[in-house]
Amino acid sequence: MSRWTAQQVAALAPDAASLAAARKLARPGPWSEAGASDTLVWGRCQGSGKTPYQVSVDLTGPAFRCSCPSRKFPCKHAVALLLLWVEGGGSVAQTDHPAGFAQEWSAERAARAEGQRAERAARADKPPDPAAQARRLEERLALMSAGMADFALWLEDLARNGTASARAQPYSWWDTTAARLVDAQLPGLADQIRTMASDVSGRPDWPVHLLTAMGRWWAATRAWARRAALDAAELGDLRAFIGWAVPSEAVREADSVTDRWTVLGAHRTDDGRLQQQRTWLRGESCGETVQLLDFAAGGQVLPTSRVVGSVLGGTLARYPGRAVRRATFVDEPVLVESTGSLGPPGAEESAGSIDAADALAARVWAANPWARRVPVVLASVRATTVDGGHGGDEAADGDGESGAARA
Repeated sequence: MSRWTAQQVAALAPDAASLAAARKLARPGPWSEAGASDTLVWGRCQGSGKTPYQVSVDLTGPAFRCSCPSRKFPCKHAVALLLLWVEGGGSVAQTDHPAGFAQEWSAERAARAEGQRAERAARADKPPDPAAQARRLEERLALMSAGMADFALWLEDLARNGTASARAQPYSWWDTTAARLVDAQLPGLADQIRTMASDVSGRPDWPVHLLTAMGRWWAATRAWARRAALDAAELGDLRAFIGWAVPSEAVREADSVTDRWTVLGAHRTDDGRLQQQRTWLRGESCGETVQLLDFAAGGQVLPTSRVVGSVLGGTLARYPGRAVRRATFVDEPVLVESTGSLGPPGAEESAGSIDAADALAARVWAANPWARRVPVVLASVRATTVDGGHGGDEAADGDGESGAARA
């Protein structure tokens, strides 16, 4: 397996401070017993204490283990070890005999993965109670319909009073509406309302942004009222927009595809209540772009980001919907390449220009009006700022076209 690039390693750091600290440690001095196999990198890093920290990295995840007390993940020692591996000029020796602590951790991970597969198989063998399922679904639909009707009235009041009145409202006004949506089991809409509370006071384009969101919210209330007329894919996209959670076990048993998946990018958000990580993948043979979603609340930790540019082999199960569907791996994927192509030759998403990106986005939104993000791969572009940075960021291509850059 080829070694990663320094840029790929840097993208895994949880923040700039951790990356800066890792760079200071990415030299042979603090390290001992450093080594690497095809799937593991390990070493001992001398800290301020007497006992060196034991650091292990599973390249197939990637996954990290360090005996230090840091609450950041991955910690500076793990990032430093990877930087030493890719930039150390042989400081991390290649060997087929991992250190005992790294080998033990790898075996524990393999055992946990096998246990999870066995647990899923056991659940699949236990049939659910159809009558109880139907009763729970009926109760849920009634609660959601009442919540949608209440939300429609709120939107009518907002439109009647004007968008300027929304900007003058305190955060509690937005949060109260979001809380009612959560009670109605509409968490996707609730998250959008809370985000809008910050956007109307912080974005220079807030009037257009709010009007666009109001249009989608109103369309969602109308579509929900007429959901019986929607096909399965349309209903799947609407459910995803409003936050209808689909059990991962049910998804794994449905629509799946096996392919080599290139990691196009990853993005994290944290609103103080919930951390969210989006990872976009493109299938080499199927040509489809999908997104993985991970969440963490309270003291939970998000999974480590997939390495951008790497290629994963595995079977993805796709959630109901059309364009840019959510997906989940049926089993842990295999790292095939550390650096791959960003798509098949001629793939429209890889055309590179801003115009091509706009055309792709238009097609995606025509198929799925609820899609909030459309991933594209641009080539030969430069990042620029608008109005000295106060107007946001843009990407400009060689043809002189530009567009807002948002993750």
